[in-house]
Amino acid sequence: MNSITEILSDFKAGKFVILVDDENRENEGDLILAAEFTTPQAVNFLAKEARG
Repeated sequence: MNSITEILSDFKAGKFVILVDDENRENEGDLILAAEFTTPQAVNFLAKEARG
C-alpha cells in the first residue's frame, strides 16, 4: 500500500490511482483520475478496462 503523499503525488501528476474502501464495507477499488487530466483516451481506457 502506498502512503498518502505518494498517492497525492501520482494523482497530481495525472496518473490513475486505485482507491479502495474497507474490507468490511464493499471491499472494492475504484480507478480514479483527476478531471484536469481526463482525455478521450483515458475515458476509453476506463470504459474498457475498469468496468464491472
